[in-house]
Amino acid sequence: MNEYTLPIVFGIAIGTLSRLFMLRTDYRQYPTYLHGKIIHVALGFIAAGLGTVAGPAIMEEEFTAITFLTLAASQFREVRNMERNTLTELDSYELVSRGKTYIEGIAIAFESRNYLVIFTSLVSTLAYLIFNIWAGIIAAIIAMFISHKLMSGGKLKDIVEIEYMEPRFDGAGLYVDNIYIMNIGLPERQKEVLRYGMGFILKPKNMNARSTIANLGQRQAVLHDLSTALGVYRDSGTPALVPLAKRDLDDGRVGVFVLPQERDIERALTVIGDVPTLENAIRMPSEKKSNEGSGAQ
Repeated sequence: MNEYTLPIVFGIAIGTLSRLFMLRTDYRQYPTYLHGKIIHVALGFIAAGLGTVAGPAIMEEEFTAITFLTLAASQFREVRNMERNTLTELDSYELVSRGKTYIEGIAIAFESRNYLVIFTSLVSTLAYLIFNIWAGIIAAIIAMFISHKLMSGGKLKDIVEIEYMEPRFDGAGLYVDNIYIMNIGLPERQKEVLRYGMGFILKPKNMNARSTIANLGQRQAVLHDLSTALGVYRDSGTPALVPLAKRDLDDGRVGVFVLPQERDIERALTVIGDVPTLENAIRMPSEKKSNEGSGAQ
């Protein structure tokens, strides 16, 4: 045992705890299986080790060892590919799919959380080495707080107003408010849709939100989360019972139509509001005007 043994053990423990803290299972049900969690905890342990040994390397001025972090970055990029491939395979068996945009967002999140583990371990170990263990603990708490802030993205309720609207038929056309959803001609199927169907209107708060919810991947994420939380009244080979989200071309509102097994309006409003704003769906056309204004000056 030398002077670096305890700081290294401390850094690895803090990094692994940080990964466990970020590994949460909620209504989206991923990852729920034990082996999936073991994979992510093991990768978090490796990331913690890499972040921790960088501290003693800096203290000994062994800067070549820092280059191993770049090698780690390429390895963790493989984590993103693994998650993308796994979720894409599973998605084909979902009654309401996540969609590629949602899957890519999840894959990026899993990759980025390993970098946050490296950051937490590195900061904690350096604080331990330079000052003492109490400084290391304080640095670990601050790093975990920063990691928690960075891993929490925006939610849909931040950019849209959500309103419940009973679906209705006009002839064979199914509408949510005045937004056309689809055509259903069979009277029996219409009765089924009116009995189980629920409609919601997403009203964008600004121009940026209008462009963001226009993204097909963002809309599919709403349908998937809603169907996961409340269940879905459909089976394979029933196209008339597929949940859909259609856009009003005039004002950018989005009409959401679903057939849940649990008709709980308040819970549905909460679930829609908590749908993450997907990074790949975010658009900010207002920033273009700002940049043009700055350039003109």
